Amino acid sequence: MIRKIYKFGGASVKDADAVRNLARIVAKHKDEDILLVVSAMGKTTNMLEKVVKDFRDHNGQLGIEALKDVIDYHEGIILDLFDGDTHHPVIESVSSLFIELLEKLQQTGLDYDYQYDQTVSYGELVSTTIIQEYLNRCDVPTRWLDARKYVIAKNGSVYRSANPDWDETRLRISKLNEEHIRGIICITQGFIGGTADGKHSVTLGREGSDYTAAIFANCLDAEEVTIWKDVDGLLNADPKRFAETVKIPHISYSEAIELAFYGATIIHPKTIKPLQNKGITLKVQSFLNPDHEPSVIDGNPDPDMEKNPSYIVKDNQTLVSFSPRDYSFMDEHNLRMIFAACDDLNIHANVIQTSALMLSFCFDHDSNKLKGLIEMLRETFRIKYNQGLTLFTIRHYDYSYTMGDEFLKGKKILLQQSSRSTVQYVLGN
Repeated sequence: MIRKIYKFGGASVKDADAVRNLARIVAKHKDEDILLVVSAMGKTTNMLEKVVKDFRDHNGQLGIEALKDVIDYHEGIILDLFDGDTHHPVIESVSSLFIELLEKLQQTGLDYDYQYDQTVSYGELVSTTIIQEYLNRCDVPTRWLDARKYVIAKNGSVYRSANPDWDETRLRISKLNEEHIRGIICITQGFIGGTADGKHSVTLGREGSDYTAAIFANCLDAEEVTIWKDVDGLLNADPKRFAETVKIPHISYSEAIELAFYGATIIHPKTIKPLQNKGITLKVQSFLNPDHEPSVIDGNPDPDMEKNPSYIVKDNQTLVSFSPRDYSFMDEHNLRMIFAACDDLNIHANVIQTSALMLSFCFDHDSNKLKGLIEMLRETFRIKYNQGLTLFTIRHYDYSYTMGDEFLKGKKILLQQSSRSTVQYVLGN
């Protein structure tokens, strides 16, 4: 049986040295019945998003130039890993994938979200193809799995944020336990899945590789999932923004869900529930210091959490406010109209505030979704919005927090909301 799931994100496979580091980690544990879930290399997903945009908004030549940057990036990693061998078989395999990608990019008249999923998903297909070949070279036998044949989208799922059909997904993934041969490591892609007929790709939402690892763990009844990061475990703040971060050695599933909901990027928001349902331990471990103790997330309580507030920052937020044109109250009827529109557009509100005459909420900026929201509701509501904002959340705050005060300094507070354990600010410059 496959007992452990290792997830490696983009930063852990961003270049040849990072891939070598991954291979060293995996080699030490190759007899532990592992399945690897691997993301696209480095910032490939961002690069492919630009490729799609250039093909759709400008012209083929501009799109091809952007795609060439992606190809050159991966070829550089391949040549570094395989000692400059320009005839290595992996080059042909990766070239075939890029040819498929180009064909899909050249299709016109497609819905953006649909075309996004058919094309951006190639980042993971390419990365796992390269890494599988390198692991085999390092005497770590692997079996490559196409996640699109295992993580099956639920009928009616929206592209770019698909939900799995758990029955079909479990049926397919569980067979891997029957097929598993000890000493052979399975490697598959995070972030992506497919439709049941095998004709279309889907994605699970940005940073969805954590969720993929949880899906495989749940369906395989694995013992634990390890997410390998460039930090020493769970921290109470992003070390790139805050100087004095503290490692959190342990938190409960429920606290992890809260942190993920508020935007803690260390864990994808959907990751915890499939693990909680099966009592599967989640570890967050440093791929830079793999011998250091990981942070652990499980079903045990965490009475010490309140001693260290957590600071969470989400950039690129849009704050939108609605007030009825007929000056009626913001009652259940009006709320239902607004949230029905959000549901139709797959808009997730990160913080919501209501008054007698107004509803305000902020969400991760998406110009198409904002435009759709305004078009659907402008006849009934006066609508105002601000873009380019920051959502700042302090979990387990007290009134003497200095890191929060420092972050707020010089920023305009457009919205503030607090509960017994959490305070949130929507900030402008």
